Amino acid sequence: MIRLATQHDAAGIARVHVETWRDTYAGIIPDHALLAMDVRREAARQRHALGLRRGDGLTFVAEQPRLGIVGYAEAGRARPAGFGFEAELYTLYVLPGHQGEGHGRSLLGAVFARLVRLGYRSAIVWVLAENPARFFYNAMGAARVAHRTERLFGADLAQEAFGWADLEGALQPTGRLIRRS
Repeated sequence: MIRLATQHDAAGIARVHVETWRDTYAGIIPDHALLAMDVRREAARQRHALGLRRGDGLTFVAEQPRLGIVGYAEAGRARPAGFGFEAELYTLYVLPGHQGEGHGRSLLGAVFARLVRLGYRSAIVWVLAENPARFFYNAMGAARVAHRTERLFGADLAQEAFGWADLEGALQPTGRLIRRS
């Protein structure tokens, strides 16, 4: 089930965030950053952020019965260096044991549908260049549009941007976000 997140989802989102980062970014970002992550601290941050719900920011969760939250996605207005894209997918994480089950595709579709309803026509996402999940965005119809290096966690990390110039088109039956039978 995909739904809008509430403050009550903060602990589940935090668990997904920490577990996914530790699995995906091991060997990519410095160990000290991954070891410093704390689910309780992240849950407090998420609870605060979800309580603010300022402007057009939005967060969706993927939830499975008996398992709880297995993924989440956040989006909103494109931050600086949006390269002409109106919206930005800030995060999309699915627990390692639940990747490949369609949660990422469903979360992305829900986010894009909401962005379109809010009047956005395009979106960008920044991904660490060494993140193997970056190919997911290509599979979902995004084009690689930019590359940058940013100093994060005391290391210079290469990033790639993927963009969708037509969010509404991505949601059509011929788009990649619609599962084909």
